[in-house]
Amino acid sequence: MSASTVTVSKTRSTSLNRRLKGWPGWIALLLVAAVALLIGATRSSGPATDDDRVDSISQRLACPICDGESVYESQSTTAIGIKAQIRKLVQQGQYSDDQIIDYIAGDAQFGAKTLLVPRASGFDSLVWILPVFAGVCAVAGLGVAFRRWRTAGGDVPSDDDRAIVEQALKDSDDVE
Repeated sequence: MSASTVTVSKTRSTSLNRRLKGWPGWIALLLVAAVALLIGATRSSGPATDDDRVDSISQRLACPICDGESVYESQSTTAIGIKAQIRKLVQQGQYSDDQIIDYIAGDAQFGAKTLLVPRASGFDSLVWILPVFAGVCAVAGLGVAFRRWRTAGGDVPSDDDRAIVEQALKDSDDVE
């Protein structure tokens, strides 16, 4: 077997190895992601008892007089009153979790400041849209900047650059 045949054989096997290592890994990654999404989408995460529902709802509401605490965490009298109201509405069995949250957030005494997670409609939707928009703009700006740097930088030095380097080398040899 000649040296050129061995080189061609190695080149073909290296190319084949790269292709085999690339595609199966991506396919496996996509399958794992699809299975994870399927499990997450079909998993039942609803509360089982009335107490679980009360806890779940109170975790989604902010204490109106406490800074950064949910109704679930707070021990203030206001939070205890809101929990009692939630418990009463849950025990009636006529309202969904979202309806109970809307009822408490619509209360004239507390209002929308009791929502820990802003609504995804109307003016509150800006809370969700603006960070995404800013992130997309930042990524696009970085992409444009990197593309400019790559095309403007140029890896090949010009004749003027070479002349400057040669002159600098001559000057450094003369100094020594």
